[in-house]
Amino acid sequence: MSGKIWVYADPHFYHGNICKFEREPGVKLRPWDNAEEMSEWMIAEYNKLVDPGDRVYILGDVAMNRKALDRSVPRLNGRKVLVKGNHDTDKLSYYAQYFDDVRAYVVKKGFILSHIPIHPGSMARWSANIHGHLHSNRVEEEGYPGSADPRYVCVSVEHTDYKPILLDEVLKKSGLK
Repeated sequence: MSGKIWVYADPHFYHGNICKFEREPGVKLRPWDNAEEMSEWMIAEYNKLVDPGDRVYILGDVAMNRKALDRSVPRLNGRKVLVKGNHDTDKLSYYAQYFDDVRAYVVKKGFILSHIPIHPGSMARWSANIHGHLHSNRVEEEGYPGSADPRYVCVSVEHTDYKPILLDEVLKKSGLK
């Protein structure tokens, strides 16, 4: 086992409409024209990075339906933990066939992993919140519109070149390591 730990959020495998979404008018959220091409590229890139013995925290919104989940997750390397997202709506028993564990969030020393960013009022308990859900956006610092709140680290694939990112790298960026 290599022992690397990765985080990955919001792949939306085989979700056709996500290729039509825009960051802002006229600017596509993702560079692909179709979900098949997007998903196949993302799965291949994921597997170039993640070894079978690595741990991967997938922070939600893996796939929009069972067919897409069945097509993608079994092909992903690593020992996977799902932190359920708002689009991960199947019963726990269905996800259990593909994931070592399924959680609402994961608490680590000094930080929390979640799909949706936690409320700023709860941040006194942690130095950082590593999350997904926001895609190309970031949590803004209260009182400073347009300024990213440094306590929050969005690892939606739009922020990680559509690939998993090492947890250590995220912790270094957030000043926890």
